[in-house]
Amino acid sequence: MESDIKQLKSEEYPELLKEINDPPKKLYIKGELPPDNMKYLCVVGSRKYSPYGKDVCKTLIEGLRGYPIVIVSGLALGIDSIAHESALENGLTTIAVPGSGLSESVLHPKTHKELARRIVKSGGTMLSEFEENFKATHYSFPQRNRVMAGMSHAVLIIEAEEKSGTLITSKFATEYNRDVLTVPASIFSGNSFGPHMLLRLGATPIRNSGDILEALGLKQEEGQQKLDLKDLSEKERKVMDILKTPMERDELIANLGFPIQDANVTLSAMEIKGIIKESYGEMRINN
Repeated sequence: MESDIKQLKSEEYPELLKEINDPPKKLYIKGELPPDNMKYLCVVGSRKYSPYGKDVCKTLIEGLRGYPIVIVSGLALGIDSIAHESALENGLTTIAVPGSGLSESVLHPKTHKELARRIVKSGGTMLSEFEENFKATHYSFPQRNRVMAGMSHAVLIIEAEEKSGTLITSKFATEYNRDVLTVPASIFSGNSFGPHMLLRLGATPIRNSGDILEALGLKQEEGQQKLDLKDLSEKERKVMDILKTPMERDELIANLGFPIQDANVTLSAMEIKGIIKESYGEMRINN
């Protein structure tokens, strides 16, 4: 066994993982597990994400900066890797659970070896129930989804097609009595099937980071809500300038002068951050 890969004793497993009816018989680790008093949020979604999905993932995780939250995901292409990267960018601990063993010779996907190194170097964790040289198979991904859902307090779904493996994670979350959270998406996008189906089944709709904090039982600190204009992008600052007077969304988009898709992505991101809101048919700054 590689010197930096260790096998955990069952009593060392993450607390919630011990509670499920089918915990891993073995669990291997690189790095160190976070303290038990942290809240574990599993973030998963489509490999074929849209610009909206990427912005939603980055924006929601950015809003969790400074809170005792661990971002759990599967190291996969798409939303998984965006979740890990966003956690690292915002100083949050992140745990990666690949569908392979932890040896770099078999780590899946190969393109994320450097990301895995950065996760561990930052104080995060790599976890797998598979032997270190185990190569990923079709059945190993649902197995690791079970581990991610089992160790987490809540599972956040960001974009998922009809037959997406992401929905397997939400199924495990429901079985383990974990909160399932999801972000509404465009009805014209194939990636919206999963979130909208989950909403119909009773999942919690997520509009902003505050909704996630509420689901995790964390109080949103007043200081976290203060808007620092220097942190806004050029497009977001233009929105703020124009929205000194409330106006209808279509009028705002016309005044911005951005391509319609760029304008909608910018406005959606600002709504998720809680910077602006739509009320009484008009967009306005959320004071």
